[in-house]
Amino acid sequence: MPNPVIDQERLNDKIKLVLKVNYFSSILAILFSMVCLFALNITQIIPYAFLIFGVLNLANTWIFKYHKTLTITYNISSIMALISTLIISLYSGGIHSPFIFILALIVFAGYVTTREYGQVYLNLIFFLIILVYSQSIPEFTFTFNAIEPQSQNLFSLFSVLFSVYLLGNVFGKNLLRTHHGLYKSKMEIEKRIKEKETLLKEIHHRVKNNLQTVSSLLSLQSRNIEDVGMKNIIKSSQNRVISMAMVHEMLYMRDDLSTIEYGSYVQELSEYLIRSLKGSENNIKLSIDIPDIKLGIDTAIPLGLLINETITNALKYGIADEKEGEISIVMKQEENNDYILKIGDNGIGFPDTIDHSTTKSLGLKLIHNLTRQLKGTITKDLSKKGTNYIVMFQEVAKQFHSIA
Repeated sequence: MPNPVIDQERLNDKIKLVLKVNYFSSILAILFSMVCLFALNITQIIPYAFLIFGVLNLANTWIFKYHKTLTITYNISSIMALISTLIISLYSGGIHSPFIFILALIVFAGYVTTREYGQVYLNLIFFLIILVYSQSIPEFTFTFNAIEPQSQNLFSLFSVLFSVYLLGNVFGKNLLRTHHGLYKSKMEIEKRIKEKETLLKEIHHRVKNNLQTVSSLLSLQSRNIEDVGMKNIIKSSQNRVISMAMVHEMLYMRDDLSTIEYGSYVQELSEYLIRSLKGSENNIKLSIDIPDIKLGIDTAIPLGLLINETITNALKYGIADEKEGEISIVMKQEENNDYILKIGDNGIGFPDTIDHSTTKSLGLKLIHNLTRQLKGTITKDLSKKGTNYIVMFQEVAKQFHSIA
């Protein structure tokens, strides 16, 4: 996932690099034009190409602070550099001109900015080099060498120095500084992320411990209650708390703090509920078929509560007493990122006349309310014995929900 902090820092460093290169290359070009005019006695085309590029590029760089669009500034500078370098190369020896190597620096600058721009300028410069080479063929020549023979060596020297200075002191030094700054920023951000992940793990651990404390308090409270119905209500509440605690425990145990392996969670939850309601020695067969599905906490908790209520109802009412029975849970993900949960038992079932909106059964109400929270639909599967549901739902966005 892209990090907005790193992306912004990269953009800021890229802006600084482009502006520095523009300022240095403009000043060097103006100085080179003065050298050509007054030291090398070059009076045609070449010094004016340097001078015009330097002045216009300074203006282009200065205008950047008004429009703040790096792409515009960079492309204008690159196009002017291409035109100026092409003109200077054509009138300073063609394919033999030492200044032609500046074209390679333009390609390098393109790749520094973006890979796409670098590729564009690379292809364009291949064509321009062929154009420069054509001037060595008498039939296609339309230019002349504006440098007098006695000045050619000095012009070559200044051209090489110009290229080396741009590559080393401008590109190299600033790129190294930019790379070091980005590396330092990346290390600091990774350190902060690791600290936040550690803190988040600790939060999940503490939430799990607090929920287990609530469960223990409910268990202690139920020991002082003689009424069987009330004890069952407290036991159901205790199991709901445990189903939520298990989610936080699994998130604490995983390196990925955003999702949990739902198959292992359902397995652990189901086995806990069977032991809790039927004891360690029981006649319940558990069949779970959940592939490699990972769900976020905002989906895992309400879905876990739904499964908790369904299994609890199955164990309390569908498979009564010590009878043999089977609980089946199948979940899969559809191509449109919807999920299908098929859950039920092969017990005695309940009449179709019972409606969740009018029944006094809290468990049945919760099953339907939790389905709505999951932006899903629930239907009763009448083709199977017992009570079986088909629940279609979606991944829930990160927000607070009420199951009331």
